[in-house]
Amino acid sequence: MSTDTETRARDEAEGARTTPGDPAGPPAEAPLGTGAAANDLPGRGAWRRVAPQARTFLRRRLRPLVRLGAWSLLESGQTFLGGYGVARAMDDGFLAGRTGVGLAWLAVGALAVLVGGLATRGVFRHLADLVEPLRDGLVRRVVARTLHVAVGAPARVDTTAVSRLTSQTEIARDGFAGLVLVTRSFVFTALGALVGLAALAPLLLLVVLPPLALGMALFTWTLAPTAVRQRQFLDADEAVSGRFGAAAAGLRDVTACGAEERIAREADVLIEDGRRASTALARWAAARNLALGVAGQLPVMLLLVCTPWLLDAGVTAGELLGALTFLTQSLLPALHTLINALGTAGTRLLVVLDRLTFTGDRHPSGGDRRPSGASGAPAAPPAKPVPTPNTHSPDPGPGPHVALRGVTFAYGPNARPVLQDLELDVEPGRFLAVVGPSGIGKSTLTGLVAGLLEPARGTVHVDGVPVRPPRGPEASGERVLIPQQAYVFGGSLRDNLTYLCPDGSLSHDAAVRRSAEAVGLGALVEQLGGYDGEVDPAALSQGERQLIALARAHLSPAPLVLLDEATCHLDPVAEARAERAFAERPGTVIVVAHRISSALRADRVLVLDGDRALCGTHDDLLARSPLYAELVGHWHPARP
Repeated sequence: MSTDTETRARDEAEGARTTPGDPAGPPAEAPLGTGAAANDLPGRGAWRRVAPQARTFLRRRLRPLVRLGAWSLLESGQTFLGGYGVARAMDDGFLAGRTGVGLAWLAVGALAVLVGGLATRGVFRHLADLVEPLRDGLVRRVVARTLHVAVGAPARVDTTAVSRLTSQTEIARDGFAGLVLVTRSFVFTALGALVGLAALAPLLLLVVLPPLALGMALFTWTLAPTAVRQRQFLDADEAVSGRFGAAAAGLRDVTACGAEERIAREADVLIEDGRRASTALARWAAARNLALGVAGQLPVMLLLVCTPWLLDAGVTAGELLGALTFLTQSLLPALHTLINALGTAGTRLLVVLDRLTFTGDRHPSGGDRRPSGASGAPAAPPAKPVPTPNTHSPDPGPGPHVALRGVTFAYGPNARPVLQDLELDVEPGRFLAVVGPSGIGKSTLTGLVAGLLEPARGTVHVDGVPVRPPRGPEASGERVLIPQQAYVFGGSLRDNLTYLCPDGSLSHDAAVRRSAEAVGLGALVEQLGGYDGEVDPAALSQGERQLIALARAHLSPAPLVLLDEATCHLDPVAEARAERAFAERPGTVIVVAHRISSALRADRVLVLDGDRALCGTHDDLLARSPLYAELVGHWHPARP
């Protein structure tokens, strides 16, 4: 990363900071991956950590809270008039034979509903003043932490930051908004209902309050275990996201090492952990439903059972009907919404806020998230026999004969062919350079010869044998392909260089040193502290990765080498040195040229121009191919 980029990243990180204690700002400075929040599961601990910042956040937003409260008072009035109006309509109106009075009281209740609608409109208008600052602050916190890690340790790849930045911040936003709505609604609805019950007949509170309190106590008891299970569920989801992200980025390493089954087993374990966490969360959701039944249905049942006693005590029929209206139309729906919201969105919000504001750069299991390989994939050295020193390097011979007969290839059944009816012969031991405009099919050609692609028509043979897809490192005895984006894996430099020598025949120090020096790897060898030095793929430049891959191919016993712009990140001098090394190496070489100078070093040149393919020497093609003459005309001879 350049100095300017580092400066901008630090400036943005510092700019995202707010006063400590505000959940909308980053945490106070502390070593990443430390602290009590890193390993424990939420419950009381999570609440103790989140509550102080939550109180600070709300204190700083008293004006939106006051406005929400003012609009919510209208809902209390709606609730009160709804039940009280029904009671008066029965006792003072219909039961007393005064229909007009009854209808008037019902009209009052209807008017209260309209007022409640206006209150809801006002609540939503001011809700954003609370919700959006929370989300913005959490996004700033996640971005600041991610930038801090990226600038301070470029080799560390935190694939779970995407989950925190997108999924978890949106969970926090939606959960907080829902929680504010339902909590406010329940508080002011319950206030209106309880005041209404007391105004009708205080005896009604003796019947309604005990089961309501018992249900709320049961529900409160389920909150901490539900939060624990919610944390485990999010841990499992984040672990799956991180594992699949790392596996996708390191897919070539996984395939090359034959680790597909191992990665699949690890993924199965994580998926099973997620299933168990989801099942446990569902069990506690069932317990929450039991609490809801006690708090929501038992008061109605007790009210009906106690009706004779209440009538004997002087409670009128209208007051009983008003009490049922308070319970069924106002209090119990609000309670149902509150319990479900707190049991799902509430615990999820607590967990997410705890993770986003306190959890450092640690894996849910408590370990640091540090990629150990080139791209986060398992970076253990590839499994292979222990190299046996051998002072005799096998001579791979003059090289194989490569023949393409009538080869046609297209990327899709209805796509235009990239190569059509291609005829090509590469004689044993020849150095062939392939040139042409971008997208003309040069890389496709190397893929066909390597066996990575299969022609729609025609055949590809190497020494008379049809080309088959390579099967792991053992295929290195046949051919080796180095693409533009060369890759290395975590481990020693020696492991990287000898990876394509599984029998150890070329793994002795002299052979390794000759190949490294031939392609110009000496400076990097010294920088890493010798061939046993540890390679950190993320700390290498693209050119250094290409040099390691080129030395690996040069050392391999493969008689056919395919270089698909494998020197594109090298300067002209380094490119010339590497290509000369392969030209002097026994075997057949096919190079997709990055610079036209590669064609001058080749025995023969293949020109792909989209309509036809011409193969010949440099001087021959200057006369026969206008495209080749044009490409050469843009080349600067002063370059190697």
